[in-house]
Amino acid sequence: MKTLTFLFALLTANLAFSQVIDERDDSFIMENNKNLIKIDIKEPFMQVAVKGCNNFEPASFEGGAAAYKEILSKYMYTYLNSDFYTLSGDFTFTLTIDAMGKVVDVTGEPKVLNSEVFFDDMQYIVRRIKKNWKPAMCNGEPVKSEMKLKMNFSSLSADM
Repeated sequence: MKTLTFLFALLTANLAFSQVIDERDDSFIMENNKNLIKIDIKEPFMQVAVKGCNNFEPASFEGGAAAYKEILSKYMYTYLNSDFYTLSGDFTFTLTIDAMGKVVDVTGEPKVLNSEVFFDDMQYIVRRIKKNWKPAMCNGEPVKSEMKLKMNFSSLSADM
């Protein structure tokens, strides 16, 4: 009987003390900083004419510049890895469009501190856009051309 009473008292004590809630501080910070970005892509895009061409037709995107601007903006907000740079200002990107309508190269200007990482991100983003351009035409033949996009880009890093 003493053993049964002892076990019952031990069980009761465990249950009574198991209800004590430890006060913990769960307010840890998940991220050290947060980057906010603002993108303003200017229209119209500027087509660089091919030299020595009498009858030049510029490259075009299905749906026009507004459609490309919308896709590019969406992809930039999704894929830019702006944790590595904080930039602000006007940038010009030159898209090289081959005779098949594919964007084969993207270069950015001006070169400022940490802009190379931003330009690499933009190359990745532009190549993710799967729709092709209608190539520029010179005297009825598709030709390689360049399209210039101007944008105002601002990224702000804020500690949380």
